[in-house]
Amino acid sequence: MAQFPNVPRTLSSSRVLVRFCVRVMLLVGFATFGSIGFSQSLTALLWMAIILCSLIGIIRREPVFDSTLNHWDEAAAYGALLALAIIFNSIAAA
Repeated sequence: MAQFPNVPRTLSSSRVLVRFCVRVMLLVGFATFGSIGFSQSLTALLWMAIILCSLIGIIRREPVFDSTLNHWDEAAAYGALLALAIIFNSIAAA
């Protein structure tokens, strides 16, 4: 019977950064075509991304403060982008 090699459970930080950048580009692309406007669509999509990354972090039992980047760090970055989006929305509405 074939033995599978030991595959590490964590990805390298560079792969997580690439994954984050690709996801942000996809979120911006979907928000561009949203029927409720770009800012509201982006806000909703960022909330969903935060929830998804948190759930994946829980399911995979990733440590919150690890030496490499993981889904928890990605959720925090989406939270920072969400805060920026809310600030820009409030400035634009004023």
